[in-house]
Amino acid sequence: MKTLKNKLLFNLSYFSLWIGYFIFARLFFLLFYYEKTQNLPLSTSLKTFLYGARLDASFSGYLCILPFLLILFSLFSNPKKIGTIIKWYSYIVLILLTLLLIIDASLYASWGIRLDTTLFTYLNTPEVMLASVAVSQMIFGLLFWIVVSFVFIKIFKKTIERNIKKINTGDWKQLPVLIFTVLFLLIPIRGGLQTIPVNQSNVYFSSEMFANHAALNFIWNFSNALTHTSDGSNPYVNFTQDAAEAIINKNRNSLLKNDEKTILNTKKPNVILIIWESLTAKIVGTLGGEPGVTENLNRLSKEGLLFTNFYANGDRTDKGIPAILSGYYPQPSTSIMKMPNKTRSLPMLPQKMIDLGYATSFYHGGDLNFGNMNTYLRNAGITNFVDGSDFDKKDWNSKWGAHDHIFMKRFSDDLAKKQKTPFFKIALTLTSHEPYELLGNYKFGKDTEENKFRSAHAYTDKVIGDFIKNAKKQSWYKNTLIIIIADHGHRSPAHTGAFNSPKKFKIPMLWLGGALNKTGIEIDHISSQVDLSYTLLDLLEGDNSEFKFSKNIFNSSEDQYAHYIFNKGFGTISKKGLFLFDYVSKKSIKKYGKTAHKLDSLGKAITQNSYQDFLDRK
Repeated sequence: MKTLKNKLLFNLSYFSLWIGYFIFARLFFLLFYYEKTQNLPLSTSLKTFLYGARLDASFSGYLCILPFLLILFSLFSNPKKIGTIIKWYSYIVLILLTLLLIIDASLYASWGIRLDTTLFTYLNTPEVMLASVAVSQMIFGLLFWIVVSFVFIKIFKKTIERNIKKINTGDWKQLPVLIFTVLFLLIPIRGGLQTIPVNQSNVYFSSEMFANHAALNFIWNFSNALTHTSDGSNPYVNFTQDAAEAIINKNRNSLLKNDEKTILNTKKPNVILIIWESLTAKIVGTLGGEPGVTENLNRLSKEGLLFTNFYANGDRTDKGIPAILSGYYPQPSTSIMKMPNKTRSLPMLPQKMIDLGYATSFYHGGDLNFGNMNTYLRNAGITNFVDGSDFDKKDWNSKWGAHDHIFMKRFSDDLAKKQKTPFFKIALTLTSHEPYELLGNYKFGKDTEENKFRSAHAYTDKVIGDFIKNAKKQSWYKNTLIIIIADHGHRSPAHTGAFNSPKKFKIPMLWLGGALNKTGIEIDHISSQVDLSYTLLDLLEGDNSEFKFSKNIFNSSEDQYAHYIFNKGFGTISKKGLFLFDYVSKKSIKKYGKTAHKLDSLGKAITQNSYQDFLDRK
């Protein structure tokens, strides 16, 4: 009887070791994001451990299946050898989990989600993924990985060896009990005896999304994402397809008409589209942001058309570019730009411009293979490219590519040469991407990530300002429309409210150039990136019929709306209200205004309809 008791005690202690590891993992996450944690009431921080316990126990159950089976086999085998196998199994798992723990914490700052299969979309270009991480962060992460793995290996080793010594081979009469202990793991794995197994929504307990994310078990979330890949069905269905389309059309069709026909003074201006990496309205003074970061953009805003209620539709470059150039909403948990078989059927602004007689080109100082951008742009009809390979390595930062001042000088020099007109040229900047490596002075210092972020944008702002200053001297300027737009917003500088509130997604858009008939005007209509292609083609009298998710930016209706997507959630905003929704908890994160209920239906209909369109593209 004592022999059986020792086996059961071993199982209990081993299960407890993993529970302890996951408690540490959650504590580490809360400390890693101390600024966010200190904004939570102490009771809420403690509740992350309470509510997270079910997923901790669930994954601990998975990890215990093999060791529990090995203890069962100790009835017939040498317990010492069994103990050795369990130790090495534990060591390997600990090393792997600790690495994923560090990756999870590091990526959360940028992505606002716990570790999931998004990681795999960057594994084919690991150097691009690592480019967002400073060398000091990698060194710290490596040291942390080694130290934490070592400490927990020592703890597991000592506990396993102490308890395995008490185990002797037994007889077959103990077999039913030990089989039962293995089967008993199904209870914590399922999260209890209820009909539906535990899932992420079971640990969402707070109106503060960070607290809900902290309660998640990082490796349970990752494993769940791995084993629940899409089966081709639409998880965002709330209506019949006809009903969803009816809701969208009712809101969209009344907003297609252009209320302003005199924006341009020529029918076929040259068009330059400058896509500014990570530029958020939070640092643009003329949009109510910090006044001293984008001084040139603030000044130039008085010389053109400034769109003061403009939003990004996604939170990364590979989502922003299809939104801008294809009028296509991002997907909540994947990116269409990485799927050439799907992108080739998208409507493409560059191709529509080619149809209008425009010569097209794309400039970027970095690697065009990032996120499969090269394939997407070639599907768009562009054949003339300048990318990182066209710049000397001495002009690169250590991560991404050529510094913006080098890149934009090449862009400016090429424009000074004789051009086939009309032309449509796109330039995508990169220096204002993490880790914010600049040549020369950091205007706001580099003591914090936020100050490095500000400094990087002040640098790119000067580069853009110099480009516009030089452009005004060129003969092509008088017949050119220059559009400055961000690829997405940013978490920095930190903002109050929900992580995925409109503050994160609000971005600048400024139209400049001699082709404008009116200047010094602010357009406060609610609009977003997906509306740009439709609107521009409308002004140029091109075919915009394929841009079925877009509206005309110049429609001044109070019902104008913007819809943005984040991981398993969306926000839909108008001047009359906001509806922010999370599909994990199936709850609204935030809502206000007299039309919030209408935005609820509209947001769910757009998410359902756009994702179904994504699934249907072959």
